[in-house]
This record gives sequence, C-alpha cells and structure tokens, in this order.
Amino acid sequence: MSPERELDRTEEIAREQAYVSTVYDKLDAERKTAQRRLTETLRLTGGTPQARTERDVATTLYSDRLAQLGSVEQGLVFGRLDFTPDSEEETAYIGRLGLFDEDDDYRPLLIDWRAPVARPFYLATAASPEGVRRRRHIRSLSRKVTGFDDEILDLHAADQGQDLGLAGEAALLAALERKRTGEMSDIVATIQAEQDRIIRSGLNGVMVVQGGPGTGKTAVALHRAAYLLYTFRQQLTTRGVLVVGPNSTFLRYIGQVLPSLGETGVLLSTVGQLYPGVEATGVDTREAAEVKGRLVMAEVLANAVKDRQRVPEPVLEIEYERDILRLDRKTASDARARARRSRRPHNQARRVFRSELLDALTRQAARKLGAELLDPRDIEDMREELSADRGVAAALDSLWPELTPEGLLDDLFADRERLRSAAGKLLSEADRAHLESGRDAKWTPADVPLLDELAELIGEDDTEARAEEARREREDRAYAEGVLDILEQDEEIIDEELLRVSDVLDAELFAERQERRSQLTAAQRAALDRTWTFGHVIIDEAQELSAMDWRLLMRRTPNRSMTLVGDVAQTGAPGGARSWGEVLSPYVEDRWRLEELTVNYRTPAEIMAVAARVLAEVNPELEAPVSVRETGVAPWLKRLSPNEMLAELPSLVDKELSAVDGGTVAVLSPAERIADVRAALADVDERVSVLTVETAKGLEFDSVVVLSPDEVVAESPRGLNDLYVALTRATQRLGVVQTGDLVPALQPLG
Repeated sequence: MSPERELDRTEEIAREQAYVSTVYDKLDAERKTAQRRLTETLRLTGGTPQARTERDVATTLYSDRLAQLGSVEQGLVFGRLDFTPDSEEETAYIGRLGLFDEDDDYRPLLIDWRAPVARPFYLATAASPEGVRRRRHIRSLSRKVTGFDDEILDLHAADQGQDLGLAGEAALLAALERKRTGEMSDIVATIQAEQDRIIRSGLNGVMVVQGGPGTGKTAVALHRAAYLLYTFRQQLTTRGVLVVGPNSTFLRYIGQVLPSLGETGVLLSTVGQLYPGVEATGVDTREAAEVKGRLVMAEVLANAVKDRQRVPEPVLEIEYERDILRLDRKTASDARARARRSRRPHNQARRVFRSELLDALTRQAARKLGAELLDPRDIEDMREELSADRGVAAALDSLWPELTPEGLLDDLFADRERLRSAAGKLLSEADRAHLESGRDAKWTPADVPLLDELAELIGEDDTEARAEEARREREDRAYAEGVLDILEQDEEIIDEELLRVSDVLDAELFAERQERRSQLTAAQRAALDRTWTFGHVIIDEAQELSAMDWRLLMRRTPNRSMTLVGDVAQTGAPGGARSWGEVLSPYVEDRWRLEELTVNYRTPAEIMAVAARVLAEVNPELEAPVSVRETGVAPWLKRLSPNEMLAELPSLVDKELSAVDGGTVAVLSPAERIADVRAALADVDERVSVLTVETAKGLEFDSVVVLSPDEVVAESPRGLNDLYVALTRATQRLGVVQTGDLVPALQPLG
C-alpha cells in the first residue's frame, strides 16, 4: 500500500473511531439513566395494587435493559452501510443493539443487527446490491477501532477498485482464521446469505436446519433465538425461549453468545437439567441409556404406576375401634375402576379411590352400629373419624399410595420383580438386565425424561396445599385489616407526611411474595417450573435425542414452535435419529420444513477430504459440506503402540500447541482410554482439552489429535458416525495416532 493510501486509511480509522466513541458515550449515558431509574423505582413502596404492578414491571424493564447494555461492550459497532445517492438513507451503522440520539429527533446512532434495515449487511452482493454502495466491516478491540474491511458493491462507483482493504468474503475468511478461545464467538458480523435466511424465518411451526460439520448450525440457532426475541418480543417475553444443548460443556461454550447479541432472557439447558430439583450427574452404560430412551418406556412406566393401584387378595381386614372392618376385592376393584375412569393422574385419582372406599367402610361401620338409629350427621361424623384414623389411612395407602416420580423410578429399577411386572413383554430379559446392571447411584440424563413422564402420570394432589394457601391469605388479610383499624383510630399516628399505614401493610403482607416472583425473568421462572411451556424451543444436536427425550420436549412446546438443528450423519447415540421424518411424524406428521446449510466454514478442505471418505462409509448417499478454504497443512498420522502413545502424547501435544500459537488443542480419546490419556497429559497447557467424541460434539478447536480411531469405531454401533464427528472438530490442523488396525477410510493418511 502506498504511503498516501496508508495515510488515507489511518484518517478513515480515526473518523470511524470518533463515531464509535460517540456510540459508546450514548451506551454509557443509557446505562446511567437505566441505573438511576431502577434505583428510583426500587425506592418506591406501597400504593395501590396497580401502582405496585407498575413498579414491578418497571423494575423488570430497567433490570433487563441494564443487563442488555452491559452485555454488548465488546464489538458494539461492527458494520457500516453506505447507500447509493438515490436511496433514502446515506449511511447506517450496524451493531449489537439499537441506540438513538434523543437530542436529534431520535436519529439512529446504531441499527440493531436484527432490524430489517440491517439485512443488506448480510444479503447485498455486487449482483444485487439492494441500494448499498459500500459495506464496511469494522474491527475493534474493546472500544478502540483497529481496522476495517470494505466491499464496494456498486460496480459503477468511483472508488470501485481502490485499495480499501479486504473484499468479497475476505472478512469472513479473516474471522475463520482467528484462534479459538474455548468460548464460542458469535458470527453476527459475518453472517452469510443462506444463514441469514434461516435466522430470519418466521416463528411458527417446526423448522429443521440440517447441516454438516462446520456449517455454522449452532451459531445460526443462537442468532435465531436473538432474532426471534427481538422480532416477536410480545409473544415470547412472557413464555421465553428454551435452547437445548447436548451437554454442559457445550452450554458453557455457547454461554456468552446470546448476551453478546443483546439477549439475556433465554434458558440454556440440557435435557438432563429440565427436571427441577434433580441433578442428573450420574453416568449410564451405553446399553442402559439406549433402553431408557426407547418409546416403550412410556408404557413400562404407565404399567409401573398401575401396579401400585392394588386391590385386596381377597380381603383386607382393618382394625377400627375394637372392631374389624373388611374390604373385599370387588368393592376395591369398583373403586379403582371409578378412580381410573376419572382420567386424573395417580395422586389426584387417589382422592376418588379413597372417597369411594371411605363411603363403603362408613356404610359397613354404620350397619354394625344400627344404621336405622343414625341420622345423616352421625354418618358424616363417622366418615370423618374413619378418614382421620391412622389404621384406616395406612390400609388405604397400602392399596393406592401417594407416589413421587423419584421414589417410584428408584423402586422400579431396584426391584427385579417390579420391573418384570411393569415391563411384561415390552422389554427383553437382556434389556431389563441392562437397566439393573447399568444403574448409577445418582440420577442420569437418561432418567430425566422418565421422571418427567412419571410426573405426568402421577401428578400432584395439591388440594390441601391450595386450601392451606387460601387459609393463610385469609388470616393475613384479617390480621392486616385488624391492625389497620386500630392504627387509623389513633390520629397521632396518621400523618400526611409519613408513609400511610395501609401502604406498609399492603407491601409487607400481600405484595412481598408476588414481588419476588415478578423480579424473576421468564427464563428463571421456567427453570424452576417443570410444567412451564415455552414460546419457542431451539434444539442443537437434535439428532442425538432419544424418543423419550422428544416426549419431554414436546410437552414443553405445545404450540410446536421449534427450530431443530443437527446432522443425521453425525448421529452417535444408539437411540438417535436416522431421519427427521421418523422423529417428527408422531408429533407433527409432515407439517415441518427443512432448511439445509451446505458450506463448511470451520474445517479446511484438507481435513474435510479425510472426513468425507469416512462419511461415504457411513452412507454413500450423504454429501459432505464444501469447505470454503484451504490451509496448506495436510493431516498427519502416526503409528504407535498403546504404551508408546501415552509416553509420546505430551510431546505431540506440545508440537500442536506451538503450531497453532495461542490457539486450542483437543485430544479425542476412546472412552475406554480416557482416564489414562488424562493422566498422561495432566501437566500440559490449560489450552489442551482431553475429551471423548461424545463430549466434544458441537465444539471446535484449532488443532485436534484423534487417538485410536479403530477403537472409536468399535465402541459403538454408530462408531463411524463418531469418527466423522471427531475428524471435523478442527479449524486448522488434524493428527491421528493409530494404535491398532487402521480404519479403511483413513488408509490414504498411512
């Protein structure tokens, strides 16, 4: 670049810096205003119910805005559009959220990337410029502009061909060459046209985003969440958006993306975290997880609940007031049939069952005393005494006990006879053995859909809880009214300059609980409520979900507004998807739409050529995504014995760390060897991750070293799918350490 051009570029950066500084000044001013208004709102007390509701709404509004303003500090301004002279606008700056200048008739200082006017930043091309003369990608570090890349889209513009930096897709390629940090970066500055079309699709219905490794599926899913919350805020604010990931490592990896896009109200969760109060940290055997994920488990659990609804064989004798009452099989069977016909969950139908049997026992006791001598009130008193009698209660509980999902599932897997009775012919003896032998002392992720299913079947008898809540509210109200009457009679206490007594009592006695709830976001409330239904659900790595996982998630989405992101070629779970139609037809039949991502932005062509050969063995009809770049670095293979591998791993990893210079390295090991590999690499740099293929799914690293690929393949019926996943985690370099027979698809490396 000539000195004159370099000077012009320096001056242009200075001009951009001045504008960006103005935007940050506005950001700081909005933060101060939001903080001041939040403080003022929190100081307000008392008032009418409407005033308190308005205060709660304002508190939530200012809190959310503060969180949003604080989350977009890095890269706040990342783009600029210069329009052609015949356009209504001259220039528009694009950023992570919208900011306006109130002193200049609310002139837009910064356009939110989700706004319609920002679409040309992602879609405009020289062939279809959409009124854009120049598109500028602004690079910054903290609040300092470090450079920019220009694309001249107007082929007749005077500055077309000038050396203004990178052009075309160069900004994207520069982003792809950045070192990985262990956290996922957003793609908002480099979204491509096929991605933008998916991100901005409508809210309704089920959309499947099918894409191979490195096509940006996860990033597209997260940007879609941000876009939907921005565009359909009224529909989604109260119900929220759920983003489901495959594991906690993945959630930590993506955890900063949505806040950096200006959204802080989305619930990120694994399936194993969707049952409040249960920490699913246990580990199933592969076989046990597969059985637990089968759809027939819903029938097994339904049978397990029914097995706890017993009748006497043939008569149950109950001692009551020095006498014996008898419940026969027919009476109990009739009561059970009526309870089941109510179609209520077990714990709620239990009240019907108990009521029927209490009526029968009351009639029996009345006959023994001489029913003709008793009036209706006497009989009602007798019924209440029977209901309160511990012996009677214990007898009825033995026939139809109150259950909890955790207790029932624990009993089912711990008791061979109960499991055999519930499973019948639905599970083979080998299946039942897997459930028994694969049992972990802790709950596992595969248990959570079963617990959720049981919660639906069992229900919760909240009659007494609701009655107790109503009683407490009546007592609180009566107490408050009584104290208020006393205080208002004392004229010395009532002073116009003091807070009114009714304000204090209302705030303390009635609004406190509601105030705590109102300050929770929709995502926070949803995390505490198993029955919460979301406005939209986004599922990443959706191909890995079991049939029971789908039942749980469909209960969370009765409106069937969903975005499913995945790749059936990467299915590794034994019960995972073989086709999207097979998964979705039970819930939406054919009412779903498919979008495909075909361009690989992550994996270099040299690595993708190796992975494509594995994919061809998985399914010759599947096509690998096309890589957009080459690195000139060929994947390497090294043959070692298992002992040699453990001894040489530290030096191999050090070489990879040096090669990526500040980037990240992942060592992907067969599950059987993971403990030994971690021990061998215990003292290496923190930028090195030692993972199984399963835990690496959805992640990316600058360099990847795959150990013993033949063992990776042998570990699972879908081992080739797992190997395909392992080979496509790298953004720069790939190495393979072979300790056994070489997988045929990897022969060219050897």
